[in-house]
Amino acid sequence: MRLKKIIATVAASGIAVGAVALSAPAQADDHKAMSLAEVLNVGNAELDHQHSDFDILAKAAETVLAAKPESPVALLADEDTKLTVFAPTDRAFMKLASALAGKKIDKEDAAFDTVAGLGVDTVETVLLYHVIPGEKITAKDALKADGAVLQTALEGKNTKVKVSMKPTIKLRDYAPEIKNPKVILDMTDINKKKGNMQIAHAIDGVMLPFAP
Repeated sequence: MRLKKIIATVAASGIAVGAVALSAPAQADDHKAMSLAEVLNVGNAELDHQHSDFDILAKAAETVLAAKPESPVALLADEDTKLTVFAPTDRAFMKLASALAGKKIDKEDAAFDTVAGLGVDTVETVLLYHVIPGEKITAKDALKADGAVLQTALEGKNTKVKVSMKPTIKLRDYAPEIKNPKVILDMTDINKKKGNMQIAHAIDGVMLPFAP
């Protein structure tokens, strides 16, 4: 799925704010690599009551691409670009929205509205902070990466990997007031299939490249 097709999908759906759903893989051509945009079903996310998937992430990415077609977020549509995405679940975004609003937010639409209220540029910044370009990091690799500093697609910003014995993989960001997110170990290696250049892992919080 190329960028023009993604933008056309968003426009046809009439969605003003959108993103990347990681839950229902699309059918792939056996003879070509798949991008995360294809696997994540860009343009088809629906805010619902299933909080362990990626609807809010999908809505956020669609919004950025609709407003800024040249955004680096479009790297997700390039199957020839190697990258890793740490993908916050809907529940992760709900936790962030609750922290920003100062009250509990337990519905996806309300969480999405709160996040979208930060503005397209800020949403783009947050999304890019979850992308590690040039690296296809498997869960097996991550479990061996204690202390590694990962350079993100957001210029000048990195995240540090902390692995404990449980095992637990934590990602350190720039928001000391908010608990560091963990990789959800039974939701890793999305799009790992041989030949694919892009991979994703679910995380239970949203990383921030700034203090809220």
